[in-house]
Amino acid sequence: MLTLWSMPSSGNSYKVRLLLAHLGLPFRHVPAEQGSGVTTSAEFRAINPAGKVPLLVLEDGRTIRESNAILLYLGDGTRFVPDRRYPRALVHQWMFFEQYSHEPAIAVRAGILTYDDRAHLRSPEILDPLLDKGHAALELMERQLEATPFLAGDALSVADICLYAYTHSAGDKGGFEMERFPAVNRWIERVAAEPGHVPLEWLPDAV
Repeated sequence: MLTLWSMPSSGNSYKVRLLLAHLGLPFRHVPAEQGSGVTTSAEFRAINPAGKVPLLVLEDGRTIRESNAILLYLGDGTRFVPDRRYPRALVHQWMFFEQYSHEPAIAVRAGILTYDDRAHLRSPEILDPLLDKGHAALELMERQLEATPFLAGDALSVADICLYAYTHSAGDKGGFEMERFPAVNRWIERVAAEPGHVPLEWLPDAV
């Protein structure tokens, strides 16, 4: 069985749990919540020297780290990763955008406002630029989603799962002005309405 080490409150970990739920793949979940000390343990560092989650452990013991790499591995050969080169490149394009332009603003701002150990970062000098950068990222998504129902075209893909994780809570957790992005809001509803969708709080039954 697959084993996923993940942080229940983290969007990067949620991405992987969401795709696993869509695929109906059973997996063992090992929680590594913020402040738990799990990722600094000798057990975890022995299998992931990077000390971060999510971490996917395959049935044969091999590991894959980095959330988007895990999504592409799990999605390969399924409807969530296109077979043809150009549509697949569009999926990759949005996933690279998520890690370079979206997550560093939206997830980072939400994290500062959510986790007590980051309270010292709650200053206008830090939060205001993140707000501007996050709004710029959401505007790019808005333009795309005015033209297509999903980010890479007409069908749900790992690009949508990737970007949904932090976008769906950007207003509540990060204070982003989501009313400015009606197409993004419709997309959030569209993704959540897909069969097999699970919320951030979902975890598999213990095995």
